[in-house]
Amino acid sequence: MSEATAAIVELVATGQAVTRAAIGKALGWAPSTVSLRVGQLLASGVLHEADLAPSRGGRPGRILRLRDDGGCVVVADVGSHHARTAVVDLTGALRDVVEVEVDVTEGPHATLDRIVTAWGEATRGSTVLAAGLSLPGPVDSDRGAVVQASRMPGWNDVAVGAMVGERLGVPAVVENDANAMALGEHYARPDHARDSVTIKAGTAIGCGLVVGGRIYPGSSVGAGNITHTRVDVASATPCSCGNLGCLETVSSGAGIVRLLQARGIEVGSTAEVVRRAQDGDPEVSALVRAAGGYLGAVLCTVVNLVNPGAVYLGGALSSVEPFVAAVRGRVYEGSHPIATGHLVIDATVTGPDAGVIGMGRLAVAAAHRGTPAA
Repeated sequence: MSEATAAIVELVATGQAVTRAAIGKALGWAPSTVSLRVGQLLASGVLHEADLAPSRGGRPGRILRLRDDGGCVVVADVGSHHARTAVVDLTGALRDVVEVEVDVTEGPHATLDRIVTAWGEATRGSTVLAAGLSLPGPVDSDRGAVVQASRMPGWNDVAVGAMVGERLGVPAVVENDANAMALGEHYARPDHARDSVTIKAGTAIGCGLVVGGRIYPGSSVGAGNITHTRVDVASATPCSCGNLGCLETVSSGAGIVRLLQARGIEVGSTAEVVRRAQDGDPEVSALVRAAGGYLGAVLCTVVNLVNPGAVYLGGALSSVEPFVAAVRGRVYEGSHPIATGHLVIDATVTGPDAGVIGMGRLAVAAAHRGTPAA
C-alpha cells in the first residue's frame, strides 16, 4: 500500500476522517487527489461507501468504511493484575472480550504468554492481521517499548511490540493504557472535532490527550503524566516514582487505600474503596471526594494550558459520583472562563472497554497499512 493510500486508511480506521471532504481537510489535498486515491481503495476493496454523512450546510458526502473481509485483529488492555483481551473485526466491532489474570511484576514473557494464549483460544479459525497492546506505564509507541515504568520490573526498554509481532507473525502496535482509553472514548463521542483529555482514575492515575484526532504523546512520550505532579496536600509522602508528594499518593485508589489504612480502617483494594463509597461509608466517601478535588486542582492547569473541548473521567473511581462532582466543581472553579465556557466534563461512556476499543482502532489501521493495495 502506498504512503498516500495508507494515510487515508489510517484516518478512516481511527475515525479521524470518514468522508472525502474530511480526508482532504486532514491531509491538505485537493478534491481531485482525494477522489483518485479513495477510488483506488474502493476498487481494491479496502473501503466501501456507506450512508450519507449528516449535512453541514452543503451537499452531504458518503461515509467511507473499511470493508470487513473476515479478518480480525487481537487487542489487550493490560493492568497490573488483569488484562482485558478482545477480538476486533475490521470495522472496529468488538467480540470475544475476556478478562485474563496477569501479574506484570512477573515480567513481559510470562504476561504475554497468558495474553497470547487467550487470543489463540478466541481466534480459532480466524485470520489475525494485527495485534495491539496497551500497557500501564509510559510507552514509546514508535519503538513498541515501555520506558521508565516504576511498577513494571523487567519491562523497561523491552521491545514488546516486536515480541508480539514475532509470536503472531503480524504487525503489532503498543500504547500507554491511558492513551488507548483516551482514543477509544474520544471516538465513542458524537463530536470528534474537539480535542479531549481523558483521565484513568483507578489504582493509579493516568491521563491521555487527543489533539487533532490523534494521541498526543509529547516530545518524549511523557504528555499527560499528571500523576507525578507535586501537590501541597501530599507533603512528604513517598511516591512509587521515587519523588515525594505526588498527586498519585492522595488521589489514586492506592493512595486512598493507604490513607484509610493509616486511620485504622481495613481496606485492601481500590474496588473495595469504590464499593464502600457507593454504599455511603462516610469516612471513605470523604476521602474519595477529597481525591476528586485534588485531581481537579491539577486539571485546572491542564484545562487552562490545553483548552480542550472535553474532559472525560474513566477508571474505577469515576463510577463514584462524588468523585466526579468534586473534579468537575474544582475545574470550573479554578480554570479561566474562556477555557471552561464550552467545556464538557463527564464520566466515560465506554466503561471498561475503552482501552480495547482504542487499541482496536490502532490495530485495524496497522492491519490495513499492510494490505497490498493501490
